Amino acid sequence: MIYLDNVAVFVRVVELGTLSAAGRDLRISPAVASHRIKELEKHLGVRLFNRTTRQVSPTEHGRAFYEGAKKVLDAVAEAEANVASLSDRPRGVIRVTAPLGFGRRFIASGIPEFHDRFPEIEVRLRLSDHNVDMMKEGIDLAFRLGLMEDSSLRMRGILECERVLVASAEYLARKGVPEVPAALVTGGHECLLLRFPGSREFFWTLHGPDGPEKVDVSGPFDSDDGDVLTDWALAGRGIVMKPRFEVEPYLRSGRLQVVLPQAPPPAVQLAAVYPHRKFQDPKLRLFLEFMVARCQRMVRDALAAA
Repeated sequence: MIYLDNVAVFVRVVELGTLSAAGRDLRISPAVASHRIKELEKHLGVRLFNRTTRQVSPTEHGRAFYEGAKKVLDAVAEAEANVASLSDRPRGVIRVTAPLGFGRRFIASGIPEFHDRFPEIEVRLRLSDHNVDMMKEGIDLAFRLGLMEDSSLRMRGILECERVLVASAEYLARKGVPEVPAALVTGGHECLLLRFPGSREFFWTLHGPDGPEKVDVSGPFDSDDGDVLTDWALAGRGIVMKPRFEVEPYLRSGRLQVVLPQAPPPAVQLAAVYPHRKFQDPKLRLFLEFMVARCQRMVRDALAAA
């Protein structure tokens, strides 16, 4: 078992690029992670990593060992899932990711209740508005708003989510109310953009009078946190595109107003995605069913209160 633990540390170091990141992921210190790598290298009689002060990279031996080691760990995880399916007390760790604002309100708030029901299942939640590489990061389940591009993942649809452009009355009084999508550009409007490293050139797709229309929006403010964009919109700093359920309380109170209601953005799918083999794991199925029902109820309640 100690050898298998050492192999698990090695795999996470390769995938995350540093001993400290692997240590955080596995809940061990960098010193313990380093010791386990050294034990593995001693056992194999080869050097597995080239080390610098900031990161490590696998040697030729390390790259070759990684492929086989990953398969071994996957096989062990599958075997454990098969055994767990015969038990009425599922246990173990689930690694989950979700968008920041949605994850805080819908996923994080439900994890304590899930843990009360299934105390032997540990949920490790990572929140990010950037789509995390699930395979590289070792994520079991991701909640996403948008289109699924990776065909190697399975998808469980949760809800179709209406999206709206919104801004404060203060902003619209200062900058004017756009009447057509093109006015977002020609009218000099300030659009609040969700960006992160690697973001492509930005545009919004809106349903104009002649069908879908791409608008090359811009503005002085952007962030990789969707809640920050909402705060800026509330402060009168621009127009933001959001799922309606996220801003419905502000629409009801009048703090935000819908912009271009006659030319809305297309709806997006709220979905859970996961590697195909992961769904054999009963603890993942339990968590997914719990959160799907919870998200559907909370979103519908938020919209019904309008």
